[in-house]
Amino acid sequence: MKIRHFLILGATAALAACQPAIPDSGAGIADPGRGVGFDNPSTLAAREAALSRSTIAPAPSVGTSTLPQAGSATAPRAVSDPQGLDAELAQIATQNDAAAARANSGENVVNASPSNAAPPLLNNPGISDENSFDAVASRQSIESDAARIAANRQQYEVIQPTALPSRSGNTQPNVVQYALQTSHPRGTQVHRRVSIASAARTQRNCAQYNSSDEAQIDFLAFGGPERDRKGLDPDGDGYACGWDPAPFRRASGG
Repeated sequence: MKIRHFLILGATAALAACQPAIPDSGAGIADPGRGVGFDNPSTLAAREAALSRSTIAPAPSVGTSTLPQAGSATAPRAVSDPQGLDAELAQIATQNDAAAARANSGENVVNASPSNAAPPLLNNPGISDENSFDAVASRQSIESDAARIAANRQQYEVIQPTALPSRSGNTQPNVVQYALQTSHPRGTQVHRRVSIASAARTQRNCAQYNSSDEAQIDFLAFGGPERDRKGLDPDGDGYACGWDPAPFRRASGG
């Protein structure tokens, strides 16, 4: 029993010896609770002397001037005096009207109110009065209208259409004339093609023109519609690169 007791005490002592020692942060200080340097009287005296020499900026001075009192014109009027308020507003409106009359032509300002009469119309000949039935009725009648219509009919002149002038120096084929000379729609084979051009070749050649009209002009200039040297009309309808003569026929009434 005693041997077991001594073994326990020995193990406890061994564990205590293995635990690292914690350094004392207050070593060398007379009063650890007061912090570093507070135990030195010379340090305390130096800090007190520094505090006594520091100066605090004085507070800014406050002005003693008083605000001007509001006059009778700007003083707020009590709501309990509606008659006085209406009188003052009427006086202000009269003053404003007089000032406005002096600033413009001298005419009094007409305020928007149902009780005010309509302002007089100025004699301005540049303003039309055709929308006024009374004004038109005083100048025109049924007889005068009939006479005016007859005069306009006598001056009416019908101009007959003339032939289009020929363009001098232009030797290109006329696609309008070609469209009016033909009558078959697109896709109808009229001309025989010996060699069938491939779709890729036709698409490549047609891409060289800015419009189908230019392609049709070039097609007619190089032997079309009977011959198709560039492969622009593979189906033999006489229309190159999808050119359509229908708009020209509709414009001529055909």
